[in-house]
Amino acid sequence: MSEQLLHIENLAVNVEDKEILHGVSLDIKPGETHVLMGPNGAGKSTLGYAIMGNPRYTVTGGSIQFKGEDITNAPVNKRAQAGVYLSFQNPLEVPGLTLSSFIKTSVEQKTGKHIRLWDFRKQLKAAMKVLNMDESYADRDLNVGFSGGEKKKAEILQLLMLNPDLAILDETDSGLDVDAVRTVSQGVEEYQKNHDGALLIITHSTRILEALHVDYTHVLADGRIIKDGDASLVDNINENGFEQFLK
Repeated sequence: MSEQLLHIENLAVNVEDKEILHGVSLDIKPGETHVLMGPNGAGKSTLGYAIMGNPRYTVTGGSIQFKGEDITNAPVNKRAQAGVYLSFQNPLEVPGLTLSSFIKTSVEQKTGKHIRLWDFRKQLKAAMKVLNMDESYADRDLNVGFSGGEKKKAEILQLLMLNPDLAILDETDSGLDVDAVRTVSQGVEEYQKNHDGALLIITHSTRILEALHVDYTHVLADGRIIKDGDASLVDNINENGFEQFLK
């Protein structure tokens, strides 16, 4: 496919009257995997939240187009229904709402169709198996009492069930041990192999990338993309750090 899935042009974003992003441009096509790296405070998460439409992040310039439609001012639910998904760096706990109920409602809201409980449970069980996730978590309150690793698995479980056209993974591997990172990476790889969706992976570490095919890597610093490259740029950063691009 050659058409753009996501087209960001000269995007400027403020958070509480402070400009964080200064004219960011980015194009992502269907099926591509992009990695966004950079030092702390560079604006990486801000870009993810701006794409998703978090109201705390105010677009003051530029535009965001998704599937050819301008979504710069669209509400979060409309972006989600269109096929944008954002995994949280620190997933929230939601007492009183089970993980399975949350995912089932989300899938129905996205597709606009009712899904039979038996069919849903079958799909959920298969997705949980990919993540080596105990099936009992499906009936527990969303993220309540979950370990850091289980919360991240729950995020990837939602990814597999929602099957979005664009998945933005914000520091999904942060705070995870080696085994948890491997399991989460397997879930992302499953999405990458079996769906035509695109990935924007925001990360400091590169452990989650080891089993994934990466098409493009971008370095964000001080609210600007200062370097673009292919997968080899990840190895370069691992070896030489970001300082080489900041000078």
